[in-house]
Amino acid sequence: MARLVFDIETSALPLESFDDVQLEYLFRDAQRLPDDSARQIRQAEIRQQLNLYPFTAQAVCIAMLNAETSRGQVLFTAPELEPDSEEAGPVEFVACSDEAELLTAFWDVAKHYDSITTFNGRGFDVPFVYLRSAILNVPISRKDWLGYRYQIEPHCDLAEQLTFYGVSGRDGAARRFNLDFYCKAFGIESPKSHGISGLDVNSLLAAGSFREIAEYCLRDVQATVLLYKIWKERLAGIK
Repeated sequence: MARLVFDIETSALPLESFDDVQLEYLFRDAQRLPDDSARQIRQAEIRQQLNLYPFTAQAVCIAMLNAETSRGQVLFTAPELEPDSEEAGPVEFVACSDEAELLTAFWDVAKHYDSITTFNGRGFDVPFVYLRSAILNVPISRKDWLGYRYQIEPHCDLAEQLTFYGVSGRDGAARRFNLDFYCKAFGIESPKSHGISGLDVNSLLAAGSFREIAEYCLRDVQATVLLYKIWKERLAGIK
C-alpha cells in the first residue's frame, strides 16, 4: 500500500486582505487591554498566530515523500520565479506561481496514495489544505484523510501515536513533545539543525528565499519518514 509522508509551511495573509470588521474581530482581545505596552505585545502574538489558520494564512510549501522509496516532490510558491521544476536526486523541487497552482499539483500527487503519515497532520496539515483548497475552489482528490482518530489507516499521525492518543494528558509519561524533541530523543537529525524553523517562514518569504523554505520543509518530511520507520518497527500495534 503506497504511503505518502508530507508536511506544509504556511504564512499569514497580508493584513490588507481583511476588511475593518474582520480586523476588529481578529485583534479584539488586544484592543480590550488598557495598557498600551500589553496591547502591543498581544497584537504581535495575534499576528504570529495568523500563520496557523486557513482563513488568515496560505500554504506556501508542501513537501512530499514516498515512505518506502523516499522519492518525492517539494512544491513551493515562488511568484518572482517562472514556474519550473528542478530535480535533485530522488526529490524534485517544483516552483509554483501561486497557492492555487501549488494545491492543484499537491492533489494531483495525492490521488496516487492510499495512506498518509504526518506529524500533527490531523490537527493541522490536513484540515489546512482541505480548507484552503475549498476557499480557492481547488478540487480535492482525497477527502478521507482525517479518518477516524483511533485508526492508523488511512492516516497515521505520529503526534497521536507517540502520545498513545493523548493517554497521559499534558503532564504524564506520554505527554506530547514537538518534532524536534522526538527526533533528538530517537537519534534523528533535527529539521531545525540548519538554523531555520517554522517561525522564520514569514521573513524568508519576504526576502524571496523561497528555496530555503522548501529545503526546510523537506527536512521536516525526511525526519518524519525516519520517525515513522522507528515507530513502525518498535511501537506499532501497542494499544
